[in-house]
Amino acid sequence: MHENAPVLKGTQRERKGTRYARRDREQGRLPAIVYGHGQDPLAVALEARDTIGHIAKGEKVFKLKIEGVGDELVLLRDLQYDYLGTNLVHADFSRVDLAEKVTAHVHVVLKGDAKGLKSAGTVLTHPITELTVECAISALPDQIEVNIEDLDVHGTVFAKDVVLPEGVTLTGDPDGVVAHVVGGKGGDDAEDSDEAAAPGA
Repeated sequence: MHENAPVLKGTQRERKGTRYARRDREQGRLPAIVYGHGQDPLAVALEARDTIGHIAKGEKVFKLKIEGVGDELVLLRDLQYDYLGTNLVHADFSRVDLAEKVTAHVHVVLKGDAKGLKSAGTVLTHPITELTVECAISALPDQIEVNIEDLDVHGTVFAKDVVLPEGVTLTGDPDGVVAHVVGGKGGDDAEDSDEAAAPGA
């Protein structure tokens, strides 16, 4: 699945620290660290525009091409943003191979229009936007699609209900709510509200 992983190009960072990292960002580079597989951590500066673009699309596995170091297959592990939480300022990657099993967070995409939303006053909630899964790197999906067309009023899709690709196992909370249709006239929510408001209830 990741034979065509996006390529991120960059250079090794000889100098570390806040001042040098800020200088890298001003020059269009994203500071990052690569670690794992018993090797020393490698501080790098990646081309920021391409890197941020691929991350925004949900990509997690990349091929790094670092000048003077060579090529490595890596998994995105962590992102750090500025104090406003808007601008990406640093990324962490770990070295991997395609057969290695990893635990990762995969974005959930809801597909279709829930039939329960046809009722007046209903709202679709999407509390969990990522699922924590375990699988080989070669089987790691870029995203997990969940069809909610049959979801009726007061219907719920739990994490354990999601059909995962072959070789992918859920490791997060199985009772986490992925999608839920709430509200609606004459439904359970309305009845509960009426009972609560009734005198002597």
